[in-house]
Amino acid sequence: MPQRLLSISAVIDRLAGHYGEPAPPETVEPFAMILWENVAYLANDEKRAEAFAELRKLTGLTPAGVRKAKSSALLAVAKKGILPEQTVEKLRRAAETSRNEFGDDLKVVLDKPVASAKRDLRKFPAIGEPAAEKILLFNQRLPVLVLDSNGLRVLVRLGYTAEHRNYSTMYKAAQRALEPQLPKDCEALIRSYQLLRQHGQVLCKRTSPACGECPLRANCSYFSEHAFL
Repeated sequence: MPQRLLSISAVIDRLAGHYGEPAPPETVEPFAMILWENVAYLANDEKRAEAFAELRKLTGLTPAGVRKAKSSALLAVAKKGILPEQTVEKLRRAAETSRNEFGDDLKVVLDKPVASAKRDLRKFPAIGEPAAEKILLFNQRLPVLVLDSNGLRVLVRLGYTAEHRNYSTMYKAAQRALEPQLPKDCEALIRSYQLLRQHGQVLCKRTSPACGECPLRANCSYFSEHAFL
C-alpha cells in the first residue's frame, strides 16, 4: 500500500502540473451539452468533437435547428459514431422533449431545486444522473464532484473508494468519500472533472496504464499493489 493518500486538492494540482491547466469547456449551454452526449455514440473525443462541430454548422445546436435538419444530414453527422440511425432518433427525441416539456427554454430547468432539475434533465436521451449533475455543475448551479468513467477509475486506483460491480454504487461512494475535502466552488470542481478525466484517458487507462509516467504513482494503491517499477 502507498505510504499516504494524497488530498484530492493535491491530486488535482499535481495533475495540473503534469498536463497544464485545462481549456474552458466546449459549451455550457444545457441543450448543447445534451447534444454533445448524444451526437456520436461510443466515439472518441476527436470524432465526437468533429461530429459536434458539424452539428453546430447544421443546426446551430438549437432544438429548432435539430427539428428542421434533414434526417440524411443528421445521419451523416452521426456516422462519426456507431449505430448512427439510433443517434439520429435520439437527437430528434431531444429536440422534441425540449419543445414539448420545456418550450425550448432549458434555463428554467436550471433554476429549479436540484432534485427537480435533475429529474427534468433525465427526461432527455443519454442523460443519467452523472450527466445531469455535469450540466448543473457547468452552469454554476451544483457544486458537486462530477466524474466520467475515466476520472472514476483514477480515484478507485488511488484508493479513495473500492471497485464495485455496480457503477452507480461506486460513483456515489467516490463522491461521498471525497465530499468533506471538496471546495464548494463550481470552477474548481470543473477543473477537477477535466483533469481526472484527462489523466484516465492519457495515462491511467483501463488497460495497459502507463504507470511509470504517472505523477501520482508514489501515492497510488494500484501502482503499489501491482509492483510497477
